[in-house]
Order: sequence, then C-alpha cells, then structure tokens
Amino acid sequence: MITLKTIRQVGLMGYGAYVPMYRLEASEINRMWGGFGAPVEEKTVVALDEDTITISVEAAKQAVYRAKINPSEIGAVYVGTESKPYAVKPSGTIVAEAIGATPNVLTADFEFACKAGTEAMQTCIGLVGSGMQKYAMAIGADTAQGKPHDALEYTAACGGAAFIFGERSDETIAYVEASHSFVTDTPDFWRRAKEMYPSHGNRFTGAPAYFKHITSAGKELLEETGYKPEDFKWAVFHQPNTKFPINVSRMLGFTMDQIEPGLVAPKIGNTYAGSSPVGLAATLDVAEPGDKIFMVSYGSGSGSDAFIFTVQDAILDKREGPKLSSFIERKKYVDYATYLKHRGQIIQ
Repeated sequence: MITLKTIRQVGLMGYGAYVPMYRLEASEINRMWGGFGAPVEEKTVVALDEDTITISVEAAKQAVYRAKINPSEIGAVYVGTESKPYAVKPSGTIVAEAIGATPNVLTADFEFACKAGTEAMQTCIGLVGSGMQKYAMAIGADTAQGKPHDALEYTAACGGAAFIFGERSDETIAYVEASHSFVTDTPDFWRRAKEMYPSHGNRFTGAPAYFKHITSAGKELLEETGYKPEDFKWAVFHQPNTKFPINVSRMLGFTMDQIEPGLVAPKIGNTYAGSSPVGLAATLDVAEPGDKIFMVSYGSGSGSDAFIFTVQDAILDKREGPKLSSFIERKKYVDYATYLKHRGQIIQ
C-alpha cells in the first residue's frame, strides 16, 4: 500500500466549475424511445458553439479569478477528458492561451475515462509538491458521449471543473493531506478508435468495476491515514447515476448528509471526467474552514483516485463569482431533435 504524500504540502489556490445552460429532460428521451422512468431528471447539453474546450476555459477563468494570481505563473495546464474536440491537437494549449498562461507552460490532455480529471490533479500535486512548478492547473471536463437509445443517453451530460494547485499557505483554500490510487485491468466500458459511441460491459460495470475500485482506494486511504468516515464533513464520489454514489458511500460508512452538497448527477447528469471534480467544486461552494473533504473518483478500465482535503480560512475570501448552483439553476430546455443538432448528429 502506498499513500501518496508530497515533500512540500500542496493546497488549492482557486477553483471553478461550469455546466451549459441547455437541458434535455429524461421525459423527452422517454417520449422519443417509449421508455418509462429514468435515473436522472434532466441533463446538461452543450450549445452549438460549446465543446470540452469552451467548458474548460469557462471553469479555468473562474479558478484564476478566485486564486488571485498572475496566470503567467501557472506552470502547467492539464485537461482530463474523454471527449476532446481534436484527435490530434491538445486542448490544453487552447485553454492555456485563453487564460494567459502561455508560452512558458506545460500542457497535455489526460485520458482515463471518467477519472482523467483526477489523474491531472495527481500530476499537478506532484509538480507543485516537488518544487518543479509554483502553480499548476488541473481540469476535468466532458461532453455527452452516450449512444441514442442507450442507458447512457439519460445520464451522459456536459460540464467541467478546474483547480489551481500551489504550495500550502494562508492563501490556499484547502490543502491536500494525502491521496491513494487503485487500478486494475477491468474492462467495463470502452470506445475503440474511430467509433462514435462507447460500449459498456453490463455485468462488469457494478461490483467488479465501480464498487471494487472506489471502496478499495477509499479504504486504503482511510487505513493509512487513520481517519474514519465520521471525521469528514463532506464526501464526494463519482456519479455515473444517482444510485451508485449513494450505495458506495454507505459501503464506506458515510451518510447522505455528507455527500448531499456534491451530489450533482440528479440535477445535471454525469459529466464524466468532470464528475467528481464538479462534485468537489459544489462542496467547496458551501464548505467552511476546518471541514475535511473525502473524494474518490472512478474511471472505467478501471481505477480510482482518493483524496483528503482540509478546508482553510482563505475559502471565505475566495468564493467570489458564480457558484455552481447558479449554473445549474440557469436552464433552457430543448427537444430531442435540437439535442441531436447541438451534438452535431443532425447537420444542415
């Protein structure tokens, strides 16, 4: 067992999150395909001029604003996603340019299904913790990838979150106590090159994939740090639907009160690589100094990253700007045909 701890303690300088305005109701998908019931009420849909990069830029700008730093000091910008607009061209270069971090900056796009965003976070923590960079930004963002008339079409949504890491100080809003990663080759979900839609392995998606990896990463981190679930005010888990994060929280010993602030899937759907990062942003919107946050991501294929954050006093001065709830409440509903048009599946 290896719990990851840095030489220099690392904290969050700022954060931001964004979800698009457009919504597709589950009842509209049911109307189209003759279904009954749904795992979420509605999901976010990109506008015609939105994609993973524009989502990332919106979240990144908020993070820079809250961090109150010169963006030229950000030494790395990493975008974790499974829906990047270009097969060959990094998203990170565009985001770095948009926020004013170029040209002396590291950029790359990270891939690990739904935990690509937290992989980027681990890398940023390592860069700052080793002293290689003063500040580093990690982003988890995605757009809907579900196949029409597939279960994923109800929950596969759009959104993202960005986090700027720096050495722990009075200016950091929360510091990273420790993290732990747990990975195996469990093929529950995949998309081959040139295929438009992902496939999922049905019986592999639950017990051997999602639940095994989150509980394993979570238990290892709790064991090695000596913490218990009751030591945490908040907990955030990957949200592919509404049932899984609630069930896995109970398996680990957490309560609904602890996971409620970060449980955004019922309102906006699963933002894939942005799922647990978006949940973390929603939690930071309401957390108070001294609160401890337990977060575990999940990525198909399969793996989980678990983190422990402790909130600091600076959170009270760095929550300026729109909270995630303001983006969630801002809605414009579309019908199924418009949804397909916005996804580029109906072209004039």
